This record gives sequence, structure tokens and C-alpha cells, in this order.
Amino acid sequence: MKKILIFLICTALLSACSMTVGQFLGAPPTPTAVPTFTSTPTDKPTFTPTVPTPTYTLTPTLVGLKTKTLTPNFTPTQLLTPLDVLALPSATPILLVTQVPMPGFVSISISDAAFYKGKACLPVSVKFTAQAADPGRIAFVVLFVRFKSKQSGATSEWTSITMENNQVGTFTHDLVPQEMKALDLFENAWVQYQLVATDADSELIGRTDIFSERLTLLECEPTPTPPPASMTPTVLVP
Repeated sequence: MKKILIFLICTALLSACSMTVGQFLGAPPTPTAVPTFTSTPTDKPTFTPTVPTPTYTLTPTLVGLKTKTLTPNFTPTQLLTPLDVLALPSATPILLVTQVPMPGFVSISISDAAFYKGKACLPVSVKFTAQAADPGRIAFVVLFVRFKSKQSGATSEWTSITMENNQVGTFTHDLVPQEMKALDLFENAWVQYQLVATDADSELIGRTDIFSERLTLLECEPTPTPPPASMTPTVLVP
């Protein structure tokens, strides 16, 4: 029993040694302060762009040196109008004419661009030549001609003329003014023409468009013959 009492007394003494004065006297425990940490935000880094320092290369200026002039390897060609072509002093004028559709024919040509009324001026006729595209089928070619006034644009009736067949696919005709209708009603007028090709049964094979302003019929105005110069006798006075 004494051993148990001594063990309890020792235990109580050991517990008293591990207690603080406040705990021994029965005071409430003082709370332990929790440290407060203040976080200071770190500023964002500032980037400063690196600007390269420009490098200047000095080009020396040579005194007295002439700048080389470049010469083009081509010579520009100036387009000429028909009036410009006519104004050339020594060149033969070549006027480009719009092509006229000629179904049934390879080529159609006239001997002159103008002819005259009467016999005092030449030429008094113009020759038409037509080359057929299919000589084996084309048997007849009819030439249609009429006048067109250069002032008013009025036209006459068509005159139809059968062209001569040369048996090689070529058809020709020499047109004189007296063959055309309304000859006396037109002066210095255009002569419009059109060609029609048929086979032996008069079936149409080809028909050209109208050649409008290619041929002119002119009035003949012969130059009057000056009268012979009269001789005035010289009278010698003694």
C-alpha cells in the first residue's frame, strides 16, 4: 500500500514540473499568436525593345563623271491613220479596208477604184474578176450593181448582170456606166456591188455582202483646150 502511495505522489510531482505557473494556478492558457505573412506582388517585367543602330554607307560622288544614258534596243512604231499615209511624200499610200464576207468565193477584185461617164476621160469601164471557191459546183455568177449618193446616201435600183464564165472557176465582167439604172440621176456617186453564185439548177451556193464604198463613178470634166495664141504683127516705124 505504501508503494502505491509513493508512486502516486511521484506521478503528481512529475506532472507539476511539466506545467506552467498559469496552468498550476488554474489560469486559462494564453493563445499562441499565428504569424501573418504578407505577400507583396512582384511587378511584371518590363521589356525594352532593342533598336538596331542604322548603318549609313556613304556613296562617293565623282566630280566630272557623266551619267550613262540607256538607249532602248527597239524603235517604237507609230500607227498611221489613212490621212497620215496620204501625207507621206514619197511612199505609195496603202489603205487598209475592212474585209467583206464572201461565202462561195475565194477572191473578188476590180481593175480600178474609179471610172468615168462618157469617152473623154479614162477609164470608161471597170473590170470585175471573181474566183469561185468550188468551181465544180458554181455554174453562174450574177453581178448586182447600184448607185449610192455621196451626199444624201440615197440609192438606186439594183442592176443584175450575168458574168462571163472562163471555165476555170473565174468569172469576169467589164462594167460600163450605160448598163446601170438611173445613170442620169447620180453624179460622182459610189457604185455598190454584190455577187451571187448558183449551180446549174440555179440553186444558191454563195452570196457576198455589199461592197459599199470601193468604187466611184465620176463625171468627166475635160480640160478645155486653150485657143491658139494670136500673133500681133510688129510694125516697124522708120
